[in-house]
Amino acid sequence: MFTGIIEEVGRVSGIRQRGELRRITIVADKTPKELRTGDSVAVSGVCLTAVDVKPGCFAADLAPETWVRTSFSHIREGVLVNLELPMKADGRFGGHIVQGHVDGVGKLIALDRIADSENWWLEIALPAEVEKYTVFKGSISIEGISLTVAKLEARRCTVAVIPHTVEMTNLKSLRAGDTVNLEADLIAKYVEKMMKRDPTESSLTIEELVRQGF
Repeated sequence: MFTGIIEEVGRVSGIRQRGELRRITIVADKTPKELRTGDSVAVSGVCLTAVDVKPGCFAADLAPETWVRTSFSHIREGVLVNLELPMKADGRFGGHIVQGHVDGVGKLIALDRIADSENWWLEIALPAEVEKYTVFKGSISIEGISLTVAKLEARRCTVAVIPHTVEMTNLKSLRAGDTVNLEADLIAKYVEKMMKRDPTESSLTIEELVRQGF
């Protein structure tokens, strides 16, 4: 599990086809020092498994599904990617629950400075599968970054971004039209499933809970 607090920005130094898989190599200063082969790492919001870990770099294999369902299908050598290691059991919960399971790919509309402010407006076009879980003042993961929805109009989501976030993530390298990985709030998806479920399908009814003393 991740929290959407980016720890480092890495750079893609290679993309190589290996049968059905594509292996990407990422150069970074700090992250490889904490990785072992088989460890999970979030790369721009996508939970991947580290392989071929070396000083200053690591690699990860992308299955066809990951390639197609994420912004990695548009990736190229030299691009910046956000890196986050899994949350430790005794760690601080700084953002929101992020699984690293991308729900859809959005498109960057604009990243503009807010008038008379040092902060920025980040505007993203949402696909339908993410928009339905997005609410005003709710959480959303964009490129693995935990952000709060400030405006929601039709399928356009706007978040306010502070200068620190722009500087310490790959947002500073993105341009209008670029694709971004999106993950909706996990809680919204569980609520949807519970609302759709037939109460008679539950293994424990209210009456059974009362009989058991709950």
